[in-house]
Amino acid sequence: MAVEAGYARATASSGLGAVARSLANMGWLVRDDAGRVRLHFIALVRWIAVVGQLFTLLFVHFSIGIPLPLFALLPAVALSAVINLGLHLRFSAATRLNDRTAALLFGYDILQLAYLLELTGGLQNPFAILLLLPVAIAASTLARRWALAITVLALACVAFLALYPTALPWRPGGLRFPPLYLVGAWTALSLSTILVAAYAWSVAEDARRRATALAATQLALAREQELSALGGQAAAAAHLLGSPLGTIAVIAKELVRELPADSPLRAEARELLEQAGRCRDILRTLGRRDVDHGQERFTRAPLSALLETLTQEFGRDGVRCVVRVEPVDGVEEPIVAPTPELRHSLANLVDNAVRFARREVQVTVRPSRAGVDLVIEDDGPGFSPEVLDWLGEPYLSTRHSEGGLGLGIFIAITLLARTGGKLHVANKLRGARVTVSWPARAFDEAKMEATHERRRS
Repeated sequence: MAVEAGYARATASSGLGAVARSLANMGWLVRDDAGRVRLHFIALVRWIAVVGQLFTLLFVHFSIGIPLPLFALLPAVALSAVINLGLHLRFSAATRLNDRTAALLFGYDILQLAYLLELTGGLQNPFAILLLLPVAIAASTLARRWALAITVLALACVAFLALYPTALPWRPGGLRFPPLYLVGAWTALSLSTILVAAYAWSVAEDARRRATALAATQLALAREQELSALGGQAAAAAHLLGSPLGTIAVIAKELVRELPADSPLRAEARELLEQAGRCRDILRTLGRRDVDHGQERFTRAPLSALLETLTQEFGRDGVRCVVRVEPVDGVEEPIVAPTPELRHSLANLVDNAVRFARREVQVTVRPSRAGVDLVIEDDGPGFSPEVLDWLGEPYLSTRHSEGGLGLGIFIAITLLARTGGKLHVANKLRGARVTVSWPARAFDEAKMEATHERRRS
């Protein structure tokens, strides 16, 4: 924990550390895994701002010869340096700040910059554009309410600078622009603040949602791989345990036959024989189900066989599922290896069609020389017209009726891309049509391996 480690490293008597410790005691700094904004990034940006402000003030005052109120300006720059140094001394660079802490720092930066601008010409100062920087960073890293608060604070500071303008330091004396220029500068800076905040927040939110959706995709794929491994382990366990249980059953049968009828152990031996037989029945059922189903899951087979398995798994009463093959120009149906990516993506599409279908789901495989097309059609309500152009985006509800988080299509597209497939979604006159297209070379490796296996057998 970065906070406790930071306390151990720092001296208890440090005045700068006391400031940071007070913030931590109030709950404004959090542990490493509790926020999105890393302290290292914030500190780096603020150090650049401090050095830039100090250089600009000293260069303008001493090199250019434009007098500035340094006794009023330099303490504000020094305070920023003190806060930055205190955070650096008390906490590690990997510490993550919660939204409230980061918002407080961004808010301070806006107020400090507005103070410097008010003493050096307000909106007439060309460095007023720097007010957009904290807003952009806050909008791209903080939650909506905190980003909105920072934006409102920046707009309030811009309005204050426009209502109470000061003369721009110049040689000789000060320089004042016409009021119309100040109105234009206020309008431009306010609109820029709003647009930058809105755009930065929307881009960052889209990136966060996509990252979460990709994590869900990886989780779904990992679960499918675990289930596949579990099926193989169950079949192996059923095979390995069959022999010891057979031995136990033989010995129990001998005990039942050899023990006298009045022996108190005869009933226990009979119970042992019955339980051994029960275990063998369970293992026989488990092994047959896992081995047979495992052949469908792991062994290379025609694409229609995999689809038949999926329609049986996800079928429901009242909905008829039809799988058919319509070869073009006599091209054979492809032989596929049902990898977790292929199986899970097709399972998502079949399950979605079955859930929304009224009476029938038609699954058609159309192999051709150009490739393979898989068409899944249902007679349900279809996809909402307003979201058809957005299909594939995470957390998008794709049906008229309620259900899910809208991740199914996104996961299917992501996993199908690993197999070389492309997905297209459209509505029919009644229902939805999902088409998956693979190039001819997508299943060549599986087909060649299947041919070699047939020749070896």
